[in-house]
Amino acid sequence: MFTGIVTDIGEVLAVERREGLARLAIGCGFAREAMTIGASIACSGICLTVVAIGERVGRTTFDVDAGAETLTVTTAGDWQAGTRINLEPALKLGDELGGHLVTGHVDGVAEIIAREDFSDMARLAVRAPAMLSRFIAAKGSVALDGVSLTVNAVEGDTFSTLVIPHTLKATTFGTLAKGSKVNFEADVMARYAARLMER
Repeated sequence: MFTGIVTDIGEVLAVERREGLARLAIGCGFAREAMTIGASIACSGICLTVVAIGERVGRTTFDVDAGAETLTVTTAGDWQAGTRINLEPALKLGDELGGHLVTGHVDGVAEIIAREDFSDMARLAVRAPAMLSRFIAAKGSVALDGVSLTVNAVEGDTFSTLVIPHTLKATTFGTLAKGSKVNFEADVMARYAARLMER
């Protein structure tokens, strides 16, 4: 479980593709001694398991495996050496829940259809996968590339969100532009509420 509060921007250093699997080496700013094999890290919103820990040019590295489903349903299938990704270690009991509850189970890929920049902020218009639009509500929460965001307005399968200056600096959002693809996770509470209504 995560909160959608990104604590580091990592970089994909290498991708080793096998049949139905990709081993990703990621460089990060986390202290090596703070990482453990088997730990969960949200990589641009995707919950992935640390399978190896190392160091390269004075920088901590960790390896994760992305399976066929992950490579198909998320943006991970397009990652290559040099891709920058948002990182968040798993939530620990007692940690501050600054964003909202994020599972790291990405629902699909959304697209930035417009970006409006202000002095230090940006408003993003996002098109979500149509089948997930029922989980999006004004003033509700979504996670895009692992970042917890508040929905400002919704119309059909599109919604808008305002990105504050800190988020633009502390995440990969500073480089998002029209046409960018992002991992989308609906609020887990909205998902359960919709399921209860169906029943």
